[in-house]
Amino acid sequence: MIQIFKTLGKSIREYKKASIQTPVFVACEVVMETVIPLVMASLIDEMTGNSMTPILKYGAILLVLAMTSLFFGRASAIKAATASTGFSKNLRNDMYARIQDFAFADVDKFSTSSLITRMTTDVNNVQNAYGMIIRIAVRTPLMMIFSIIMAFTINAKMAWIFIGIIPIVILALFLINYKVMPLFRRIFKKYDIFNESVEENISGIRVVKSFVREDYEQDKFNETAENLEKDFVHAEKIMALNNPVMMAATFTAMLLLCILGAQLIVNTGATQLTTGQLSSLMSYGMQILMSLMMLSMVIIMIILSEESARRIAEVLEYKSTLISPENGLMKVEDGSIDFNQVSFKYNSQSKRDALSDVNLYIPSGSTLGIIGGTGSSKSSMVMLIPRLYDVTSGELKVGGRNVKDYDLQTLRDNVAMVLQKNQLFSGTINENMRWGNPDATDEEIVEACKAAQADEFIQERDGGYESIVTQGGTNVSGGQKQRLCIARALLKKPKILILDDSTSAVDTRTDAIIRENMKTALPDTTKIIIAQRVTSVENADQIIVLDNGRIVESGTSAELIAQKGLYAEIYALQTKNSGKEEN
Repeated sequence: MIQIFKTLGKSIREYKKASIQTPVFVACEVVMETVIPLVMASLIDEMTGNSMTPILKYGAILLVLAMTSLFFGRASAIKAATASTGFSKNLRNDMYARIQDFAFADVDKFSTSSLITRMTTDVNNVQNAYGMIIRIAVRTPLMMIFSIIMAFTINAKMAWIFIGIIPIVILALFLINYKVMPLFRRIFKKYDIFNESVEENISGIRVVKSFVREDYEQDKFNETAENLEKDFVHAEKIMALNNPVMMAATFTAMLLLCILGAQLIVNTGATQLTTGQLSSLMSYGMQILMSLMMLSMVIIMIILSEESARRIAEVLEYKSTLISPENGLMKVEDGSIDFNQVSFKYNSQSKRDALSDVNLYIPSGSTLGIIGGTGSSKSSMVMLIPRLYDVTSGELKVGGRNVKDYDLQTLRDNVAMVLQKNQLFSGTINENMRWGNPDATDEEIVEACKAAQADEFIQERDGGYESIVTQGGTNVSGGQKQRLCIARALLKKPKILILDDSTSAVDTRTDAIIRENMKTALPDTTKIIIAQRVTSVENADQIIVLDNGRIVESGTSAELIAQKGLYAEIYALQTKNSGKEEN
């Protein structure tokens, strides 16, 4: 836990001052509150009914003490809120920044739903715990210590009642918390599963509705929610014992205090204990026992947040499998790509390689076509180029240098990828285009969209280039989304352009026009086209056929047809079907 505190503590930063001021104000508030019962005791003992002087005198003192206590209490609450909310803000920012540096493999390791839970629910738990630690967790021990000291100054014998009760209460709280901690660890794991279910359902809502699976998804959601509820109820039942334990201790202490105190007053003629002192002892007893009750709440909150803190620290301490080298190369000379006996697997536990012994040279400015069946690792191969994943063995060079020698941002700035399922973000079309080039002019955006055959449908939209794209691009068709993503990549003017089945949703004529326009717009850019249609790659300078992560054929379209292998088979099948469709 010490290491976890150190890790999370780095996110306090500019809120250290408020974090220090909070316990200082709390201590001042506690001093005021513990003096009040002592003044009350003097007031009760001096009230004879013959004069208003004691009432006015001690009343004024009590008013000053109460107002001062209120001032310090308010100040501590404000500073605690400032420190805890600021701390949570920094935690989220630090986690988000760390996640931005994660490789795809790292995101796969944690899972998207788990990362979301850590940045929301877990941070909220830590925020609440931190606010209580710097305020309530400071207040309760101080209140107990000061109250016990004051009780001993009044009557040591009576004060031992509190000393006897405190260990019993602490033992009970420890046993309750010991039982509940494993339950909360299990609950947070189920939170991840719960969020994953929600995310999967909402992102795939169109599929759910098209297959009329709403009832099935609802039942699955209900089952997950009920499992979560059962664990929470179990944990809450155990935690609910805190209150009756505390109340039993409070009433026992008060009862003993009343009985023994009354006897002492009567038997000694109020020489060892006065009525006012008994009253103040009862006040101190309530303060001690209420402090214990508040301490139990703090402990519960800390227990709730302990697992959350561990999960947050796990993200903050995680060392990404992909790091930018110190003094990495800041310039990519050209778009040449060289795979030298490259093998790749997604993680060390994988039984087989996704790619095996890939040897391939792609000259700068040339066009490579990649074709292969589903699961042949076409996408895996191209994701190694911008280091979205690292090769497991072998060497991959870009511009004549190993990709691991480059500054990561420099490398990725020179590689543009357009995926089959690319992402558009909420905002205008212009704003989405400037992801490719933040400094692009309106004229450059229009030019890129014309090259990607997107300008025509953009002009038909209300607002044109200022029309709004909803989150995920749900208000544009699949083909329109792909063309917008291609335009965004063209704006980047990269040295390497990768099209991963990115024209699958457009017709063959539009596909051909886009490819021709890319040659004109980016003549010196190396282009890699992954496609299922041979018409998309047949004019490439070089074509490779992947099967089970291996290059089984390579050459031009004419050479591959002459080999009468897998490419020739796919070509014959697709051109035959195309001929039938034309007839």
